[in-house]
Amino acid sequence: MGCNNSKSNSSSSSGSSRNNKLNVHGHGEVVEQKVTYKILLLGDAGVGKTSLAIKWVDGSFQENYIATIGVDFKKKDVTIDNQMIKLQIWDTAGQERYNTIQATYYRGCAGVLVVYDMTDSESFQNVQKWITNIEKNTSPQDDITVLLVGNKADLADERMVKTEEANAFCKNTSCVVDRVFEVSAKSGQNVNDAFMALVEAIHKKKRK
Repeated sequence: MGCNNSKSNSSSSSGSSRNNKLNVHGHGEVVEQKVTYKILLLGDAGVGKTSLAIKWVDGSFQENYIATIGVDFKKKDVTIDNQMIKLQIWDTAGQERYNTIQATYYRGCAGVLVVYDMTDSESFQNVQKWITNIEKNTSPQDDITVLLVGNKADLADERMVKTEEANAFCKNTSCVVDRVFEVSAKSGQNVNDAFMALVEAIHKKKRK
């Protein structure tokens, strides 16, 4: 079984050159060469994986997206501790009939965002299914970092999954970062925090 983690675009213009020297907080020069991390988004259909990816990468949101068929691919660069990091973000289909093609997408994966819908208790119950899918398709040597994300925090009146319940799941699942991030792809609430928490956890592990 995998998922055995322990708890605990360049430009020639001068403007782009300066931007590439800014770290994630907007200051400090990048002194190390770029590294690449592959991130998967997993979860049931309709939980908002595509919306989250687009919100983080492009800063935009639409009420309706065409359901992802198989996998969609996005890119984003960030900087942590003067290290330029190139992210490959793989947005996978959540429908059961596509699960069989996902094994190939774990190859080279450094981290996974497992997403559920806070207004849909079934999507939270299925989180364990996605964790099991990760375990079946990876090995402990892959050392994949998993972060749990509850989407649609803007629909507070329709909440079906308690924060405490999600945090308890995280603390009791060895491969998952020990807290849930409740986000809203619509408003942008905590979206950057969730993605960056995953990237920082990956980067810290890879630098050991």
